Amino acid sequence: MPRFPHHGGNTGAVEMTYLLDTSVCVDYLRRPDSPLRAWIDFTGVDAIRLCSIVKGELLVGTRKMPTERNKRMVSEFIQRFDSFPVDDDAAEAYAGIRAELEQKGQVISSNDMLIAAVALARGAILVTANPDEFRRVPSLAILTLFDLTAGKTPPA
Repeated sequence: MPRFPHHGGNTGAVEMTYLLDTSVCVDYLRRPDSPLRAWIDFTGVDAIRLCSIVKGELLVGTRKMPTERNKRMVSEFIQRFDSFPVDDDAAEAYAGIRAELEQKGQVISSNDMLIAAVALARGAILVTANPDEFRRVPSLAILTLFDLTAGKTPPA
């Protein structure tokens, strides 16, 4: 099992908050050997959040593939975590992200900009399997599936 240096393990004291991107959630749901599974167990659900946009994207998947198994898996997964809303602070962060990325000609999807904005507004580290998109967002701390496998320390 990989080592996951971070806030000190499942001690009850949360020093960092992590926001899961849709890409890592899908990896978790599709792969029994996803490194996210062990990382969630090690980190503890109290330090991990979803956001409204991620929940919406996961629920779209249940509409596209409406099997009972898929609906149950997504529902059980979503219920494990508290969720951040897209609030006024996230709206401010989104405006800054979008304006800057448009000026640079490096725009990413609207949903990814909103997810990044929620992470920035909440001071959370974004956990993603899609780092190429999110690395374009200035000041966004990210942790990748590769980082989880390698046991890398999250950004401070």
